[in-house]
Amino acid sequence: MSQHATLYRMETDEHICPFGLKSRDLLRRKKFKIDDNTFKTREEVERFKEAHNVDTTPQTYIDGERIGGYDALREHFGLEEEGGSGTTYKPVIAIFSACFLAALALVWSSQSGLQPGPVLIHFVGLSMLVLAVQKLQDLTAFSNQFITYDLLAMRRVRYAYVYPFAEAYAGLCMLLGVWHLLFAPVSLFIGTVGAISVFKAVYIEKRELKCACVGGDSNVPLGFISLTENLFMIGAGAWMLLSVL
Repeated sequence: MSQHATLYRMETDEHICPFGLKSRDLLRRKKFKIDDNTFKTREEVERFKEAHNVDTTPQTYIDGERIGGYDALREHFGLEEEGGSGTTYKPVIAIFSACFLAALALVWSSQSGLQPGPVLIHFVGLSMLVLAVQKLQDLTAFSNQFITYDLLAMRRVRYAYVYPFAEAYAGLCMLLGVWHLLFAPVSLFIGTVGAISVFKAVYIEKRELKCACVGGDSNVPLGFISLTENLFMIGAGAWMLLSVL
């Protein structure tokens, strides 16, 4: 026998509350029979809030007991807070996974097989390009976070504003296959400075910092993955530089 829940949420011509829709979806997934009440005007919302002495909508009631909004409903079912404020590697994992699959697809479509060298170069190039775009979405926020640990940016703040463009340039050149001497030194330089900076901040000074690798105000911790990203840039840059010497 399904349980019963009553949901009150806003759905006007100007605004559909996303948390109301999420609350309804969660209740459906938990096999609840839902009495779904929608407010069509803000006046209706204000009257409901005043009558029930609540500050926000949506509001969910289960068997007559008020549970609260969407976060409270998730807590009621023993679920973690959605989009929590703690540190997470999810953005970096998502970017690296997508870039690796894209590298496999590009190499597969342009060659007869999957050779490790081209796959690696495409992966590094795509990763650098996507990470640069993440930084360029808010260059100020990126620079504010980047200068707290990058050794060169600490001394020359303008480097923080140049870095995403240099990263995008090197990544794009890798994908285009242009003459290696035009971009390999860039990849090698920014990767080396980055690796030394991360190693010093994390493993020597033991500082707990957020990484600016996916842009400013991210919750990605500065650490092993950040160091690995820089080592990839060093490896790709050194390999391509040696190939023309």
